[in-house]
Amino acid sequence: MTWRGAAAAPVPVPSLLQVLLALHCGVVFLQCSAASAMSGDVSALMAFKRAIIEDPHSVLSDWTDADGNACDWHGVICSAPQGSVISLKLSNSSLKGFIAPELGRLNFLQELYLDHNLFFGTIPKLIGSLRNLRVLDLSVNRLTGPIPSKLGGLSSVSVINFHSNGLSGKIPSELGKLQNLVELRLDRNRLKGSIPGSKTGSFSPTSSIGSTAHNGLCPSRLYVGDFSYNFLVGKIPSCLKYLPRSSFQGNCFQDEYSTQQRALQICGSTGQRGGINGSKHPVHKHERMQQPTWLLVLEIATGVLLVVFVITGIVTASRSCKLKPSIRISSWNRSKSWSDEITVLIDSDMLKSLPKLSRQELEVACEDFSNIIGSSPETVVYKGTMKDGPEVSVISLCAFEGHWTSHHELFYQNKVIDLSRLNHENIAKFLGYCRESDPFSRMLVFEYASNGTLFEHLHYGDGAQLSWLRRMKIAIGIAQGLRYLHTELQPPFAISELNSNSVYVTEDFTPKLVDFECWKMMFSKHEKAPSHFNSKGSFPGHGDSAEDKHADIQGNTYAFGVILLEIISGRLPYCKDKGYLVDWATKFLQQPEEIGKLVDPELSNVRTEDLAVLCSVVSRCIDPDPSKRPSMQIITGVLENGIDLSAAAILKESLLAWAELALAL
Repeated sequence: MTWRGAAAAPVPVPSLLQVLLALHCGVVFLQCSAASAMSGDVSALMAFKRAIIEDPHSVLSDWTDADGNACDWHGVICSAPQGSVISLKLSNSSLKGFIAPELGRLNFLQELYLDHNLFFGTIPKLIGSLRNLRVLDLSVNRLTGPIPSKLGGLSSVSVINFHSNGLSGKIPSELGKLQNLVELRLDRNRLKGSIPGSKTGSFSPTSSIGSTAHNGLCPSRLYVGDFSYNFLVGKIPSCLKYLPRSSFQGNCFQDEYSTQQRALQICGSTGQRGGINGSKHPVHKHERMQQPTWLLVLEIATGVLLVVFVITGIVTASRSCKLKPSIRISSWNRSKSWSDEITVLIDSDMLKSLPKLSRQELEVACEDFSNIIGSSPETVVYKGTMKDGPEVSVISLCAFEGHWTSHHELFYQNKVIDLSRLNHENIAKFLGYCRESDPFSRMLVFEYASNGTLFEHLHYGDGAQLSWLRRMKIAIGIAQGLRYLHTELQPPFAISELNSNSVYVTEDFTPKLVDFECWKMMFSKHEKAPSHFNSKGSFPGHGDSAEDKHADIQGNTYAFGVILLEIISGRLPYCKDKGYLVDWATKFLQQPEEIGKLVDPELSNVRTEDLAVLCSVVSRCIDPDPSKRPSMQIITGVLENGIDLSAAAILKESLLAWAELALAL
C-alpha cells in the first residue's frame, strides 16, 4: 500500500532471460493446444470409423491412431501438416454404417462430403454444432428420420445437400437462420408438411443480405433450391417462386405455380393432400371444364379407330405366336465377341404364367425410384407401396441393353421361375417381375419386411428389442426356411450368400430369407467363354450339377452356424481387430463348461438348456469337413425338440422380466 507523499516504488525492468522464457512458454502453450486439438480430432474420426460396418474398398485402411496424426489419412485435409481437420471427403466410397455423432467435435471442420455411400440411421444433432462448416453433403445415402432443427446453428454453411435419402418429418424453420445458405437440396426424400416461409412478399437471392429477421426460409437467398419428389403440401412460399417449377414437382402442393404433382390417391394414402390449414379433404388442382360438342365427337371417333387398330394388332400377334411358339435370340451386344456367334433358344411363353408388373406402376410405387434401401454393383433395391396397399421391395438389375446378351436373358428368366416356386412363411414372397425394353428394365418384386435385417438388429440396433426368446424364434424360423429350401423343394434351392444381412425380420420378428446376391455370378461371368453357361442358363459351381448343388447346400449349413453364433454372442462375423467369430468361439465350443462365455453380455433370462442345444448345433454346422455337416432336416428337428417356444415358455419369460423390473424398482 502506497501512502500519499511517499516516494513511488521503482518499476522493475524485465531481463532478457525473462522475455525469452515468456516467449518459450507461449510457444509451448500453442503447441500443447494444437496437440490437444489434433488429439480430439483423431478421437472423433476413430469414432466415425468404428461406426462403419462395411468398407469394401478399404478407404479407411490407413486410419490408425498409432501416430496421433490424422492429416495423412485418406479423405482428411488439415489446415497445416499438424493442424486441425478442416475437410473430410469420402464421397463414392461404398461405406456402410451410421454417421457417428462424434463428428460434431471437429470444431474447425469446413467441408463434410459423405455423399453416394450407404449410410443409414439418422443425421446426428451434434452436426449442428459445427460453426465453421461451409459444405454439408450427405446426399444419395439411406438416411432416415427428421432433419435436426439443430442444423440452424450452422452459421457458416452455404451448401446443404440431402437429396436421395429417406428423410421424413417437416422441413425445420430453423434453416431460415442460415444467413449464408445459397444451395439447399432436399429432393427425393419423404418430407411432409409445408415449406416454412412467409405467405406474402416476393424475394430473390438479391434480397437484403443484412437482414437478420427470418420467417422460415423467407427471405430467401438460395441460388439453388430443390424440394421435388417429397410429400409436401399447401402452397409454395412466394419468396421461393423465382426457383424453377421443377424444383417443386412430385409433391402434393395445391398451388397454381406447382406442376407435375403426385397422383391424388398417393397423396391421399399418406394423408398429404390436405390444405394449408391441415384439412385432409382433397383439393382438386384443375376442375374439369365443359368441352365443346365437336371436340367430344372427335374424341369418340378417335377412340373407336384406336380400338379397331388394337384389336387388329392383337389378332395378328396371336396368329404369329401360334406359328412361332419360341424365338431364337442372338446377343443384343453388337460388338464382335463370343456371344455374337452363339444363339440361345428362349421360349417366348417361359414367363407367361407368372405375375408381370409394368415399369410405370413400379415407378409410381417406389416414388419415381427415389426410395433406395440398398445397392450393390449389380443391383439397386427400392422400397415401394403398391396401389392395393402392400409394401414391396423392388430389385432392379444394373444392366444396359448394349451389354445384355441372350445368355443373360436366359439366366434371368430361369431365376425368375426358380424364385416363383418358393412358398414358405420364412422365405420372402415373390410377387412378380418387370421385363421391358424401353427403357431397358429387368426387375423382381418381393414382399417387404419392414423391420430391417437381422444384422442391423444384432450389431447396430437396440439390443433390448432382441430378447433371448425372440432370438430363439428367429433361429428356428431360419432353420425351418432352410429345411424347406434344401429338403422339401425338388430340385433343392440354395441361398447364394447366406448371412445375417440376408435375413429380414417383420414387425413380430418373423425371419424372412432373401436371395438378393444371386446376380453377382451372372455379371461376373458375362465376359468369359460360353462354356460357363449351360443349356439351362446357369453357371458351373452354382447348381449346374448335383455335386455343385450339394456343395452350395453344405455352404448354407456352415453359414447358418455362423448366424447362430451371431445370435448367441451379438458379435460381428469378422472384425479386423478381433478376427473371425468362428475362430474365437471354437475354443469355448470345445469345452461345454465354457459355453456361457459365448453369450452376449447385454442379454438377460438366457436359458442354459437352450444355449446347450444351440452350441451343439453350431459345432456340427461349422465342422471343417463338409461331409460331416448334418442336413437342415436334422438340424431343424434338434432345434424344434430342444428349444421350447410354447405359450407357457413365453409366459414364464414375461413373468421373470416383470419380477426383475419389480426388484430393480
